[in-house]
Amino acid sequence: MKDYWQNYIDGAWVDGGAGRVDIINPGTGETLAQQALADEADIDRAVQAARRVHLSGVLTDMRPVERGRMVQAMGRYLLDNRDAVAELLTLEQGKPLWEAQKEIDGAARYFEYYGNQAETLEGRSIPLGAGYFDFTHYEPYGVSAQIIPWNFPLEMTSRSLSAGLATGNACVIKTPELTPLSQYIFCEAAEAVGFPAGAVNIMCGWGHQAGAALSGHPDINQVVFTGSVKTGIAIATAAAQNVVPCVLELGGKSAAIVHDDADLDAFERDIRFGIFTNAGQVCSAMSRVLVHESRHDEVIDRAVKIARSVSVGPGIERTEAGPTMGPMVSEAQRDRAAGMVADAEGQGATVATGGRKMNIPGAFLEPTVLSNVTPDMTIAQEEVFGPVLSVMPFRDEAQAIEIANGTQYGLVGGVFTRDLDRATRAARALRAGQIFVNEWFAGGVETPFGGYGRSGYGREKGREALLNYVQTKNVAIRTRA
Repeated sequence: MKDYWQNYIDGAWVDGGAGRVDIINPGTGETLAQQALADEADIDRAVQAARRVHLSGVLTDMRPVERGRMVQAMGRYLLDNRDAVAELLTLEQGKPLWEAQKEIDGAARYFEYYGNQAETLEGRSIPLGAGYFDFTHYEPYGVSAQIIPWNFPLEMTSRSLSAGLATGNACVIKTPELTPLSQYIFCEAAEAVGFPAGAVNIMCGWGHQAGAALSGHPDINQVVFTGSVKTGIAIATAAAQNVVPCVLELGGKSAAIVHDDADLDAFERDIRFGIFTNAGQVCSAMSRVLVHESRHDEVIDRAVKIARSVSVGPGIERTEAGPTMGPMVSEAQRDRAAGMVADAEGQGATVATGGRKMNIPGAFLEPTVLSNVTPDMTIAQEEVFGPVLSVMPFRDEAQAIEIANGTQYGLVGGVFTRDLDRATRAARALRAGQIFVNEWFAGGVETPFGGYGRSGYGREKGREALLNYVQTKNVAIRTRA
């Protein structure tokens, strides 16, 4: 573990104009290291480096298959360094070591997938009759600005960086202040596979300073952001001043509808992974369970059993896959979640289990299940971003859909039933960008992901994501008749 980590601009490791920040191990509360903080001048240098690379044509002149092979090679570089990066990720973010290893596998998969897609993004010929030859082709925007969240820093960077490079963009990445250290691997990978200096620039900085400077910079051409609604609105507003398009993924308050014929034995696994993975710090977490009133008490009992079975402690000690959970990313995040649980109790909810800060060093919150939650409560409307599950009963399909759709969000939703007709009705009616049927987190890198409403706009993952990184150009040629 180095004592001090620098930023990476134009192929060089550099200090930051805004000083340094302490990176805290949330599993112990102790300082891990210091990270350089970028200021507005650092952001400008990075943007100008990326712009120079784009204007040089070095990325767009090569055949897409060549660029794609370089992107794929970056993924292999991540896998070659999996153990070291996973340990660092666990220490700075808190998640169990086996979850960190799984995240690196997922990050590498993005590079594999989008590297394969690089040569498949093709235009088309448009028939206009005799005397014309008309066609379209895709061009990269140029400089892709990417602002990364702290909950899955490696996967989220991979998701946007791989797509950006595969389509020929140069990238400027602002890492999260809480979990910036493991990002070094992308800089090493870009160098190792032969991307030119300036094609990948990675800096840590405060959101109000570096993030604002990047999203409002006049020489960026596109913004990708994952994070809170409040910050997403600020980023979109800044980008709009320069008419720069954004892809925004802004979280959710996602509901699983559990019907009376659902397989509850299988559903226990969905509870475990849906709300307690990464200590519930997942934008698509299964934070609400809406269960038919005939099976409500049984689901509460099963959820309590799952929550109490989770072993909670420092992530670095949890090496084997299983019912384990690390700390939340910081004490501030933990205190916010605990405060929302206490507020829910004040509004009439019952803490079936958990809900308290743990009396050990670090940012730990007990796995929590709430009952007697009503749809109008704050806990049922606002994102907790922690290991807190709210369970609510419903009478019939119509009421279940009404409750599920009754928030400002619309990221994902789920339905659990043996009745295919009932499942497809729900899939049509749920106001969310991705619907899971009989398995939470079904899908993968290949499936498009994004939200409705205040969960944002644009799509990540899948081929649809590539269209966020390119512009369509039409060429109309008048030929001799």
